[in-house]
Amino acid sequence: MPGTQRDSLYQLDVMLNPDHGRRPELVTSDTAGYSDMVFGLYRICGMQYAPRLAGLADTRFWRIDPAADYGAANDLARHRIRLGRITPHWPEMLRIAGSLVTGTVRAYDLIRALGRDGNPTPLGQAFAEYGRISKPLHLLAVCDPDDDSYQRSLNAQLNITESRHRLARKICFGWRGELRQAYQQGMEDQLGALGLVLDAVVLWNSTYLNAAVEQLRAQGYPVNDTDAARLSPLIDSHLNVHGAYTVHQPQSAGLRPLRDPADVTEPDE
Repeated sequence: MPGTQRDSLYQLDVMLNPDHGRRPELVTSDTAGYSDMVFGLYRICGMQYAPRLAGLADTRFWRIDPAADYGAANDLARHRIRLGRITPHWPEMLRIAGSLVTGTVRAYDLIRALGRDGNPTPLGQAFAEYGRISKPLHLLAVCDPDDDSYQRSLNAQLNITESRHRLARKICFGWRGELRQAYQQGMEDQLGALGLVLDAVVLWNSTYLNAAVEQLRAQGYPVNDTDAARLSPLIDSHLNVHGAYTVHQPQSAGLRPLRDPADVTEPDE
């Protein structure tokens, strides 16, 4: 999910919606969507929040015990987590978590109640302190010099999201990706139509990518499963979104014949 802290909270509301389906274990976002309070809200709702932080060198690391020896991380963890700000509010924090999970309260509405004039209330500060417990664990996993699998998994998820947005922008070319309807229902209709077309493109790409891989294997071409797993249904270089659109029921059953790569010519620049 891209965007700001508000987008992160809207996303939390969506994932806690009973109609959303299975909840993810890990949620990624861009730097703008992160704050210590957001860390705390995701953690208390049972999800790991893992934003991609741009200014990692300026990010604070936190510790609970000021006398603990963290070895090489001693110089990093200079800031202390104050458990005394969490303990008095813990029962109320659990009640809020229950309200979020059941949909009684929305995270976006809650965040406004946890602050006054830009400053967090004592309860808001408790959520921020709670978020500072999981934040250093995320940062240490990102900075681990011996294992970069965690960081690569975050980048992979964000790249998928960015590819999806790129494909949506290409499809919604008429208004350059802008919502021009003056009323909410019209915007929802426009987004719904965009989502339907995007899903159709993804289904088309997935169907023909699978057919192409199966044909190569049938012809004896060595297709590595690792390479096949990296194929993305969000490709768009073959799409022509300009011109007339004709939708009809095909007369013949099955897929169209696959093209021979040797017969495909590159378009003129």
